[in-house]
Amino acid sequence: MVNTKGVEPVHRAAGLPLTALNHISVVCRCLESSLRFYRDVLGFVPIRRPGSFDFDGAWLFNYGIGVHLLQAEDPASMPPKKTEINPKDNHISFQCESMEAVQRRLKELGIRYVQRRVEEGGIYVDQVFFHDPDGFMVEVCTCDNLPIVPLVPEGHAILGLPQQPAAPACKRPAAALRQLQAPAPQQPLPVPVAVVPTPAKASG
Repeated sequence: MVNTKGVEPVHRAAGLPLTALNHISVVCRCLESSLRFYRDVLGFVPIRRPGSFDFDGAWLFNYGIGVHLLQAEDPASMPPKKTEINPKDNHISFQCESMEAVQRRLKELGIRYVQRRVEEGGIYVDQVFFHDPDGFMVEVCTCDNLPIVPLVPEGHAILGLPQQPAAPACKRPAAALRQLQAPAPQQPLPVPVAVVPTPAKASG
């Protein structure tokens, strides 16, 4: 859940030579119900699916990602549909432009959801979580508010991000270093004092 706008990999990482996330697959109890949800609620567009498949399903696409729906061969054998909305459960997340509009639309559709807010360094991320017809969780968020901060030295080069100067390990050594580098304060020079000789007394 971070800001991915304008992030284009420059150098390959050590993993597989991947280019992008293509699609997710969801096994569903009722293909028609899931198709309506991903089309009418999430805004995905049905697209042509290879006719050589010998099982029921549907392909949809939008937002640069595909959703492949697979009709379960034995819906009765699928795990019970989850009723509790747990934000820590497996899910797919979508960025949104207006969280208020999302919540208003969910209420109009009668879809139950839970809301969360994350704060990091004064930056706030709003999240809503809800289920598809089979209990698979969907998140809509404002995660692009968070900047991408790689945790490995090569991360900036891999992600095409500008290099950031390393921050000091802690405040105390940095303050001590500044104190050592600062010029020593100049001591005031002594003010010269004139000494007037005392005239000698005449003897007699």
